[in-house]
Amino acid sequence: MIGPDAGNDNQEGRPMADLIASDAARTVEALVFAAATPVSAAYLAERLPAGTDVEPILRALRAFYAGRGVNLIAIDGHWAFRTASDLSFALRRDEHEVRKLSRAALEVLAIIAYHQPVTRAEMEDIRGVQTSKGTLDVLLEAGWVRFRGRRRTPGRPVTFGTTRDFLDHFGLEEIRDLPGLEELKAAGMLSGRIPANMSVPIPRDDDLGADEDPITQLDLEELGLLTPSGEEEE
Repeated sequence: MIGPDAGNDNQEGRPMADLIASDAARTVEALVFAAATPVSAAYLAERLPAGTDVEPILRALRAFYAGRGVNLIAIDGHWAFRTASDLSFALRRDEHEVRKLSRAALEVLAIIAYHQPVTRAEMEDIRGVQTSKGTLDVLLEAGWVRFRGRRRTPGRPVTFGTTRDFLDHFGLEEIRDLPGLEELKAAGMLSGRIPANMSVPIPRDDDLGADEDPITQLDLEELGLLTPSGEEEE
């Protein structure tokens, strides 16, 4: 069954149902389905006939799949098929469950998500306690946190940020979709006794800040993420 917007015309005046049935839409559908990770509109456009506008196709397919068992969703400007959230109870997972995060890891993950780019020293200042390397390693291994860059301050500390996998796991299209203070209170994630001056920062986008330099291969070698030859360590 075609989604609720299927009978409407797109911005080019072409009926939505015809657009969905086009060869270009079928190609986009196949490419997104076959991809192991979310793909960008640019990736899709490169594989379509020259001059094809992929954005209307993606919007039409998203509307088409909105009420189905799988949905086409956008994640940080990339596209992927994901199981409808209301059907998660019906799915059985045979793989091992991801290890539950400790309270410390959850706190650090929240700080990184809302305050990125943030250094380890800044995390410790916010939490009031030291952040162990093990806690950060767990988040890095989960693929939810990454090294963003290096701060242009003495010592050039590494800055941390979240990843596309983090957005994907928590069902966020972009980092600005993180809940604000009122949403957190409504969800019961903050107690009723909140300091009057407390605020939840608006997460920044993924661009490097004016006080950050990008991570280089030399930095990765220094951090132990690459061998001197430039190959990733096993």
